[in-house]
Amino acid sequence: MSANTGKKKALSKESLTGLAFIAPAVVLLFVFLLVPFVLTIGNSFTNYNILKPGQTEFVGLKNFIKLTKDTVFMKSIVNTFVFVILVVPLQVCLALGLALLINRKLKGISIYRLAFFAPTVLSLVVVSILWSYIYNPNNGLLNSLLGNLGLGPYKFLNDPKTAMACIVVLSAWQGCGFQMMIFLSGLQDIPLYLYEAARVDGATKFQQFVNITLPGLSNIAVFVSLNIVVSAFQLIIQPMMMTAGGPQNATMTIVYEIYQTGFKYNQMGYGSAMALVFTVMVLIITLVQNKITSKLNED
Repeated sequence: MSANTGKKKALSKESLTGLAFIAPAVVLLFVFLLVPFVLTIGNSFTNYNILKPGQTEFVGLKNFIKLTKDTVFMKSIVNTFVFVILVVPLQVCLALGLALLINRKLKGISIYRLAFFAPTVLSLVVVSILWSYIYNPNNGLLNSLLGNLGLGPYKFLNDPKTAMACIVVLSAWQGCGFQMMIFLSGLQDIPLYLYEAARVDGATKFQQFVNITLPGLSNIAVFVSLNIVVSAFQLIIQPMMMTAGGPQNATMTIVYEIYQTGFKYNQMGYGSAMALVFTVMVLIITLVQNKITSKLNED
């Protein structure tokens, strides 16, 4: 009996220790994720105004009906999807290209690795301000370089046709360093004897890349793509700092529109409805991604 009692006390002590370790994470999860999510659902059915909380009334589906007629919100959805569609392949290709470049055994290659990875650790606010000067239509660096080639000047961020493309280029440049390191680890895990056997068989560099490198990186490429998609849907800093959603709402994104509606115009109820719709959209996309990933793993 004493031995069983001792075991029970030890298990109880271990359980309490485990609970103590996970308690901070559970509390943070509850306070900063679960509670805001429940409040968002509740507020989405009201006309809650931050400055007039006492005048909050239940409005039912009025906010959601209003969303269907909100041209700015619809435009933000289109802009967000355009950004995702453009930035994902560009960033993946940049990351893979840089990984192939720095995977070579060259003198001083560690310096290049650091240089390519450096933009990832920089603040997006700082990077956005820096690129705003580069894109400046009057005396920006890019227009100066293009002027030497007899091209331009271009409006870049001031042109609705090119503003989103400029943000895509910036985002791909800033984020590709992290994915580059993931691809690099994948490249170094591919057995060298495969390349040696291919060279013996007379395979060219391109054939080795297509038949060995790409299949060897397929799972990593899917993982990297999914990470970029998740990050791309959260786009807010770049348009906030560079264009304020303009010109003509050409760079207005869903998250930025939610932020402006809730905190700039104080329409927290309407903003909550936007956030709830956005959450459902992301949930559907995540389920589709998980299904595609599981299918690829089975193959």
